[in-house]
Amino acid sequence: MRNVNAVSARPVVLRDRQPRDLPTLTRWLTDPTAEWRRWDAPYFPRQMTDKTMRAYVAYLTENGPDADERVIDVDGVCVGMVNRSEEEPAGGGWWDLGILIYDPAYWGGGIGTHALRLWVADTFEWTNAHVVTVSTWSGNERMIRAAKRIGFRECARVRGAYAVQGTRHDSVQLDLLRAEWEAANR
Repeated sequence: MRNVNAVSARPVVLRDRQPRDLPTLTRWLTDPTAEWRRWDAPYFPRQMTDKTMRAYVAYLTENGPDADERVIDVDGVCVGMVNRSEEEPAGGGWWDLGILIYDPAYWGGGIGTHALRLWVADTFEWTNAHVVTVSTWSGNERMIRAAKRIGFRECARVRGAYAVQGTRHDSVQLDLLRAEWEAANR
């Protein structure tokens, strides 16, 4: 895929996962103290997240690349992943997108926005998506800003849905219609 976003001066590419990525992914996914865990659904119990991440690493080890997930590559380095899943009913045209940059050294420079823009473009190009969504929590302000920068708008908010370190936070969902994306990217 080619660079379609000038926000980041660093080349960001979404590519298939390769065997050389597994040590990096394993390290980030299985580290219970990794900073990314404070921002990616920190309301789930740590034991559940640890178990889920170990199972995901096993899946990655046993399975080849998947069209619905890609590695975020910056200058040849695996810094995170994007994923998508079709919401029910199948064929209905609603896809939920995820993005995670594991290494905090790559946060705050537009790389996440760039990767999300590439992933939205890929999703609209290769799926029947009529609408794409991202789901997060109100404490993840970087995710909300990145989504809004490329045209997402808030479509749902459940107030006080999650407790994180003794503070209540909202569940937040943002959406983007294919027609809006196409109009903005002509």
